[in-house]
Amino acid sequence: MLLTGWKFEGSVPDEPKFVIIVAPHTSNWDFPLGVMALFSLGFRVSFLGKHTIFRWPFGIFVRWLGGIPVERSIKRDRVTESIAAFNAAEKLILAIAPEGTRKLVPRWKSGFYHVADGARVPIVPVVFDFGRKVVGICPPFFTTGDMEADMPVIKQHFAGAVARHPENFRL
Repeated sequence: MLLTGWKFEGSVPDEPKFVIIVAPHTSNWDFPLGVMALFSLGFRVSFLGKHTIFRWPFGIFVRWLGGIPVERSIKRDRVTESIAAFNAAEKLILAIAPEGTRKLVPRWKSGFYHVADGARVPIVPVVFDFGRKVVGICPPFFTTGDMEADMPVIKQHFAGAVARHPENFRL
């Protein structure tokens, strides 16, 4: 991280299970930045990714990193599957990009919230601020079950962050 000029703010929580939400997610560069951050911090996560990044030969590496392919054209209850995975595991960190894509979206997807709430694990916001070259790790947030009230509190951590492509990021 130091060689590229990036630095960390905050620290990884001492929790055995949590959902990491990473934003802004506007560029293919977010993935290598995330991998670099994980190696620098020395911990492993599982993450959901578009099925196309799992093609040969890159797919072997992506799976090794903890990637779980998602074929968006196939309808499945991934929230329930993720909650079951948390309930079955002693330790699990699941990273999700709440925007769900690199394009501008009118609102975030809410699956990450429902997974954390259903599994009774905290959400850890992680901010990729390309303006300051900072990966910000925010304190764990425990859901209240009131998503309408919780979402603005969660999103406030990302206010002021500069995306790689700022025109594709809106809170």
